[in-house]
Amino acid sequence: MDTMKFLDQAKIYIRSGDGGAGSVSFRREKFIEFGGPDGGNGGRGGDVVAECVDGLNTLIDYRYQQHFKAKTGGHGMGQNRSGASGADVVLKVPVGTQIFDEDNETLLADLTEVGQRVVLAKGGNGGFGNAHFKSSTNRAPRRANPGLPGEERTIWLRLKLIADAGLVGLPNAGKSTFLAAVTAAKPKIADYPFTTLHPQLGVVRADAREFVLADIPGLIEGAHEGTGLGDRFLGHIERCRVLLHLIDGTGEDAGKAYRTVRHELEAYAHGLTDKPEIVALNKVDALTPDEVKTQAARLKRASGKTPMMLSGATRQGIPDVLRALLREIDRAPREETQEPAAAWQPKL
Repeated sequence: MDTMKFLDQAKIYIRSGDGGAGSVSFRREKFIEFGGPDGGNGGRGGDVVAECVDGLNTLIDYRYQQHFKAKTGGHGMGQNRSGASGADVVLKVPVGTQIFDEDNETLLADLTEVGQRVVLAKGGNGGFGNAHFKSSTNRAPRRANPGLPGEERTIWLRLKLIADAGLVGLPNAGKSTFLAAVTAAKPKIADYPFTTLHPQLGVVRADAREFVLADIPGLIEGAHEGTGLGDRFLGHIERCRVLLHLIDGTGEDAGKAYRTVRHELEAYAHGLTDKPEIVALNKVDALTPDEVKTQAARLKRASGKTPMMLSGATRQGIPDVLRALLREIDRAPREETQEPAAAWQPKL
């Protein structure tokens, strides 16, 4: 799977269809003297519906099309024929999409399961034809209703990435290299911090299994307060089942690097520190055996876990790490968090 720039949110305009007009018509047939009214009702306008579907990972489609309008209902006709209902517009969105009103704060829907549907704008009702107004005192009504107008509104679609596993670590920990080594994603890789400015998604195949891995941009001290790339990206890992914490073995102190990121996760809260975590010392291909031993010991002291050794560049240790991730994914249920709408506001 080739990942595109991951899109957090999209602003779109929607309008449901107007109802069709009712018809004024009288029955005109030979030998029938008092035909009476036979104007049919107008059809209902189409709705605008959001539907949660499988197989989508981003809101990228809504970058290229921002206006969605349902069809108008058909007009009523003579011989008591009603107009056809207007066709609905169905917005297909990935699992984990939240829909907000124009203020970007009022939550309209939180779509967490495939198949969930929500009507965002109802189509207008069709107008009554003159046959509807026939009564004992008014045998030949010459009135019909126009259809009711549809609704229009501007909404925000916001997607919290729902990945099975999330990669965390300081900038330059080698997360993008790891993602490129295990998936078909093509993240930008360079030897300066903050190469990754947007979360990257990739599908990992390991032992005839698949899972979704998200590379979250590097955390630095103060990220939970919005420093650097900020807590905008911490929101993306709330729904991951397991975290893979990569530490740069060529850095100064692996234990200190580990504690920095853990502190940010703790400060951000939202249950991130409760998630299962696999700790791995990365870039071991660039270290001497003594340096590996020293850094691994520091990391074990800081994390309380025996770190796994790997190299994204030479693929050393990668199969073992993927198997460990799969074991944790199988153990941990996918979270369907229904946190309040204001819990995560992206800093744009």
